[in-house]
Amino acid sequence: MIRLIPDWLLYIIVIAAVVFVLFRVDQRADAPEALPDSAEVGAFLPPPSIYDPEVLVEVGPVASGLGSAFAISEEGWWITARHVVDACDRVGLIVGHGAATPVLEVKVALFADLALLKTDRAPTALALDTSERRFQVGQRAFHVGFPQGRPGEAYSRLIGRETLVATGRYRLEEPVLAWAELGRTGGLRGSLAGISGGPAIAANGQVIGVTVAESARRGRIYTAAPSSILRLLRVEQVTAQGSPSPRLTADNYGQTSDDLRRELAVAQVVCVAAEAP
Repeated sequence: MIRLIPDWLLYIIVIAAVVFVLFRVDQRADAPEALPDSAEVGAFLPPPSIYDPEVLVEVGPVASGLGSAFAISEEGWWITARHVVDACDRVGLIVGHGAATPVLEVKVALFADLALLKTDRAPTALALDTSERRFQVGQRAFHVGFPQGRPGEAYSRLIGRETLVATGRYRLEEPVLAWAELGRTGGLRGSLAGISGGPAIAANGQVIGVTVAESARRGRIYTAAPSSILRLLRVEQVTAQGSPSPRLTADNYGQTSDDLRRELAVAQVVCVAAEAP
């Protein structure tokens, strides 16, 4: 059972601030019209290359804010994006109105926008698929989390690889997967800020990436590559043991995503930054 702490003050401070820590490639608020959905898939995803296009992002300064995370082990290991929790004074997972469970340990990757969180335990853990060489251009991903601080999700199709070049609070280069947004659940408009760190789930229910950035103007979503996830798990000697979610489709992904949040397989992350002197 997850240990609850009545940390309403932490929650209220962050909600009042409404400072989202998702970094974005651009600042336009609205995504373009959704692309037509086609079931066709193409070639297998090639390996990373020095010729992959670059996408430039800027990591903002440390600030209190909200993100997303998902459980990979019922022993209490979670994955999120590095920029959501890096350099935070306190980190917690929201498990109910006005209640959070404390994150006992944060392990950030130095080579990718990824981080591991440790809590007492997790009720439900999701299965990972790190066999990205078998991914096919055109296949679907369903992005689950808390965009704009509220439950929400989007779905997309795989375009290919790019190299994410991050500057600002920290610097890194990493291979990422680029996805063209196909649609969102009703009522979700504007930026996806806050979904960062949430899972990108394949139609078969397995996690195939971690959402780390968006380009609203281009209608693109970027996810950390499964190879980066696997590398982080090996470095930190963490074993991922989860189960696939129910199969997802363009018709049921909203309800399935709600179920994953209700089961706390996907949770909201709170970062509380230290006050400036």
